[in-house]
Amino acid sequence: MTGKLLDHRVEGPASAPPLLLGPSLGTSLALWDRVAPELSATHRVIRWDLPGHGGSAPELIGPGATVADLAGLVLALADLLGVERFAHAGVSLGGAVGLHLAVHHPQRVSSLAVICSSAHFGGAQPWRERAARVRHEGLAPLAASADARWFTAGFTVPRLVQDHREADPAAYAACCDALAAFDLRDELARISAPTLLVAGREDPATPPAHLREIADAVPGAALVEIPGASHLAPAQCPEAVLAALRAHFDGTARHGTSVRREVLGDAHVDRAQAAQTPFTARFQDFISRYAWGEIWTDPTLTRRERSMITLTALVAHGHHDELALHVRAARRGGLTPEEIGAVLLQTAVYCGVPAANAAFATAQRVLAEEEAEKTREAEDAEGAAGGTGDDAR
Repeated sequence: MTGKLLDHRVEGPASAPPLLLGPSLGTSLALWDRVAPELSATHRVIRWDLPGHGGSAPELIGPGATVADLAGLVLALADLLGVERFAHAGVSLGGAVGLHLAVHHPQRVSSLAVICSSAHFGGAQPWRERAARVRHEGLAPLAASADARWFTAGFTVPRLVQDHREADPAAYAACCDALAAFDLRDELARISAPTLLVAGREDPATPPAHLREIADAVPGAALVEIPGASHLAPAQCPEAVLAALRAHFDGTARHGTSVRREVLGDAHVDRAQAAQTPFTARFQDFISRYAWGEIWTDPTLTRRERSMITLTALVAHGHHDELALHVRAARRGGLTPEEIGAVLLQTAVYCGVPAANAAFATAQRVLAEEEAEKTREAEDAEGAAGGTGDDAR
């Protein structure tokens, strides 16, 4: 659409929580093509275009524009759509808009994700020079270097490069003016919305240090770094970005991760998250949302009962590594060695003696390791107490 409002696309149920998605300079709402459809399963997703980009009218912005001006256009769009309070995720300039909204319009922002962005963009001069160049030469020369600025070597998204080439030069230059004037570093501590920072480890434009600076300043903010991602992470690593956004915006996933830690322990979850790759990200998200966020939180059964059922299922299918993990979880949840033994004895009747035999061997090893660890801890505590006594004498 054109006129006085930003071009936009709405996806997902009208009754779902609203989530606005903002683009990077030079791109269009197509930046979110591989992420938005998945997010729309649980959110009313509203993608918007910058002025002079995609379908938005260039007249919406002029020379000397600010990020506050862009944020005002986003609020006008939300008002038109009847959205009073919303979550917002934005890339680069879209992320800067989200930061401005969270600082200056906190009553409108329920949750915030800032992707490959910054609280300042390297000083005003480079952006003023780029704006002058675009006003003089147009966008074709700059679009020729888009791949190097946006992606790692050998990767491209032709649609986005074409969007860059076809953007309105005057509106693009005005957006450069907005980036030149943007510096929110002294105001980040005012952000009260739950905030996620997503950095591309290979991003030359807004490297991880820029996102870390925001994470350190915003109370309670979380930071995720995506290996192999450059500046347009939603286009290059959509699975990893999707998993991060779901975990942040979806309360079930967040609660699921908390329950997973309670049952399996921090050490195991930390290892699993550290080993996560773009290839496994969606599977980890599935586990957090479905297994831990829905099944293990169902109050119909107690966690003790769930542990017993889980042990039985793992024995039946011969999943011995998982069995060892859940024997530890069962002990953490209060099951005694005798109760675990009774469960495994029951499996001998219904799953077969060979399966139970292997399960007993696995459980015995885990219980022995637990006992050895307790002994070491007791000896360490005794040694520490003895040392204190000697020092006192």
